[in-house]
Amino acid sequence: MKTIIRTLAICCITGLAAGCKKTFIQLAPVSNANAENFYKTKDDFDLAVAAAYNSLYTIYAPEGAVSYASEQMSDNAIVYNISGIEADKWAFKDYNLKPANTMVYQFWQDFYKALFNINIVLSKIDDADLSATYKTGVTAEMKFLRGLYYFDMVRLWGELPVVTTPLTGAESYGVLRSPQADVYNLITSDVKFAIDNLPLASAITVKGKASKGAAETLLGEVYLAQGNKASATTVLQDVYNSTQYQLLPTYASVWGPTVKNTKESIFEIQCIGGSATTPYSKYYQGFFPNTNIFVFYGGGMNQVTDDLYNEYESSDPRRDITIALGYQNGATFVNQKYTKKWTDAGAAINGGNSLAGNNFMVYRYADLLLMLSEATGDAKYLNEVRTRASLPLYGTASYPSAQYGTLALAIEHERRVELALEFHRWFDLKRTGRAVTVLAAKGKNINADKLLLPIPAIVRTQNDKITQNTGY
Repeated sequence: MKTIIRTLAICCITGLAAGCKKTFIQLAPVSNANAENFYKTKDDFDLAVAAAYNSLYTIYAPEGAVSYASEQMSDNAIVYNISGIEADKWAFKDYNLKPANTMVYQFWQDFYKALFNINIVLSKIDDADLSATYKTGVTAEMKFLRGLYYFDMVRLWGELPVVTTPLTGAESYGVLRSPQADVYNLITSDVKFAIDNLPLASAITVKGKASKGAAETLLGEVYLAQGNKASATTVLQDVYNSTQYQLLPTYASVWGPTVKNTKESIFEIQCIGGSATTPYSKYYQGFFPNTNIFVFYGGGMNQVTDDLYNEYESSDPRRDITIALGYQNGATFVNQKYTKKWTDAGAAINGGNSLAGNNFMVYRYADLLLMLSEATGDAKYLNEVRTRASLPLYGTASYPSAQYGTLALAIEHERRVELALEFHRWFDLKRTGRAVTVLAAKGKNINADKLLLPIPAIVRTQNDKITQNTGY
């Protein structure tokens, strides 16, 4: 099968950009003449679609917005020595974010740049002289991505300027923040369209493209975030009953630089190792401690806390598959826990970069099973995950009910250890209303206002009609 990795796409689409004064939602203005000349053929749209998918490499990067929020703002991860403006990065784990934080502004830009690429495809596809089937498929893929990104954004910032078409600079000043309910309405509408028009995973011939199951899994999580467990149950059960996905036999078999697009994977970001000219995986290097013992310099991101390590039951094989206790530096063993899920020890090194091959799963089947238990209140789905780990089942005498005495706490525990460092923890705690309670008890300087990031100061300088989140 083909893989949707076309590095040229970014260059070509970006090459359509023309200068102008930019507002936060006009980050990639397009010359009308160039755009009109470009968006004509199927090859043109294939290239534009690839550019839209390529934004996944930024949004879900080791130092991307989802990583910082879901892990650094949780109890799973910490950073020590890192490159760049350290204070602005540490501010996430310390809950000391300010509107002038450079990372918050970078993340805001990353999302709106990605949305620009998506929206311009959607704005051009209807008028293209192409088959109706092709146009519907492209629209479904773009709406899946747009729904995914707005879902991440609404959980990060709350109310948002909602942009669904390419805008001029003048037009952008009229777009203010919409209520969260309106943002969720757009997400739901987009993702439902994707569900109705995307193929099953088994029918996809291009690896990395969105499927019906991926869209249904996303919508299930969207419904859970809104407290709509009945609708979440319906859509997640459809994925469960589709027979498109299954758990791999062992947890160890889920991971590795050559483990790609398995039956456990629902939506996966594609990486190619071994070459600096194609997208290679940055998770191994990004999550390795900040040292150059392997020629490359580790990024030092998402170093594992003792609290996460101690969350695992003593007999849980997932702990030692997920977490390395440290690394050997000559004759000295350095005690610094880090995740090894994306390790590619044999990766080629080029210019100080490890050209690893590991893909990244945004959604996998174990995640879906645990969401199903959350939606239905039925432990059987959770117990499928625990069966694979050869652990006592919830509801049996040997389950650690003294620590996790309710199904809700059991799901919280299971999601934390099964999906550790996969960019879920903070969002999970927010969804269940447990973030302040859990994180404050562990010394985080958190309150309800800090469950949203600040609107970047420069955005409000550009347009003072855009309001700020409470507490900033």
